[in-house]
Amino acid sequence: MNTYEEALAWIHGRLRVGIKPGLMRMEYMMERLDHPERRLRAVHIGGTNGKGSTTAMLRSILTEAGFETGTFTSPYIEQFNERISVNGTPISDEEITALAVKIKTIADEMEELEMGGPSEFEIITAMAFYYFAYMHPVDLVLFEVGLGGRLDSTNIVHPLLSVITTIGMDHLQFLGDTLEEIAREKAGIIKSGVPVVTAVHQPEALAVIAETAKQKRSALYQYGRDFTGSWIASTEKGEQFDFTSLYSSRPALETGLAGLHQVQNAATAVMAADFLRVFYSFLIEEHHIEQGLQKAVWPGRFETLSDDPLIIADGAHNEEGVEALVRTASQRFPNKNITVLFAAMKDKPLDGMIARLNQMADQLYLTSFDFPRAAGAKEYAPFQSASVIFDPDCVRVIRDFQQNSTVQDILIVTGSLYFISMIKQELTI
Repeated sequence: MNTYEEALAWIHGRLRVGIKPGLMRMEYMMERLDHPERRLRAVHIGGTNGKGSTTAMLRSILTEAGFETGTFTSPYIEQFNERISVNGTPISDEEITALAVKIKTIADEMEELEMGGPSEFEIITAMAFYYFAYMHPVDLVLFEVGLGGRLDSTNIVHPLLSVITTIGMDHLQFLGDTLEEIAREKAGIIKSGVPVVTAVHQPEALAVIAETAKQKRSALYQYGRDFTGSWIASTEKGEQFDFTSLYSSRPALETGLAGLHQVQNAATAVMAADFLRVFYSFLIEEHHIEQGLQKAVWPGRFETLSDDPLIIADGAHNEEGVEALVRTASQRFPNKNITVLFAAMKDKPLDGMIARLNQMADQLYLTSFDFPRAAGAKEYAPFQSASVIFDPDCVRVIRDFQQNSTVQDILIVTGSLYFISMIKQELTI
């Protein structure tokens, strides 16, 4: 393995083994790598929706305060390397290649063991731990959970703080089909004595989080009780809100991310920053939080791809995400003619997602894209009507909109983040 292309081909080739919940393979790799996970100061961020945005805002605050901040996130939108970044800058092709070479030796050993070789996500997670521990040590690493929490590959970390953004009905085949069951999996990231910041609001899910925190003797900081964000108004690029918590009161903060739901994500990020400031002496001042929130960017989250014509991309990949998108679009563009282009995975609750989008859209296009789990004509057939059309050529739909739209029209491209990534790479908008 001598080139970046060969490294990526090997990493992505591990997709063939599928999703492999459990920590046994991660623990084996950590042992062979001299336990990089023990050398890190980290914040562990889980939840159904809002993980990426909360991570981006907390990273931006910490970077603004002068801390070198690593992040491990998924999936990527523009390039693979962004999954492992320092201060928002993706690591280099050469570093990816060196990490892949390091991990491949261990992965090949594991193929001969009963546990089997690691999955793609396990490999990338191991790369992140090794990178931040030995190749490029940083002040703090923000680890975003990949799937669930309890059995997720990132759950070998022992963080300074755990964050659980929201709980929703997603990945039911892995996490359970009730809010309580899903909450139990998400709460699996709570470690003994490690405080938890959460924006979970459903009583049945919150009860699980609170009980787990109590069992682990972990202090629980709850949105709406211990901290809150009160929306004031939408700005050109984001949202304005007042923040209050046990430790600070910060009026008229502004986010760089648009969407009413971003107030909750921003408040969660500020609460995490306040915790690090109060209990771990991170020197984070007022202007660091103000400027950090305003400068935060996170591709694919109500992101404006084009102003003329107006095209927005939003990775609403489950029912909660679609509901947040509909609320934001209805609030920001009440008098626009809205066209929606939607593509999702076949294992998602397509009926509920499509029904909600159809209520908002003047015209809804369903489409597919080149991805193994992407929904196609067969899955979309039951939903087609005069206002809901399946078109397999998503590029054509966008080109038609560009040529025929007026100032009253807006196109929202939404669904799977993998779809959003493909659109951004394929089109020069």
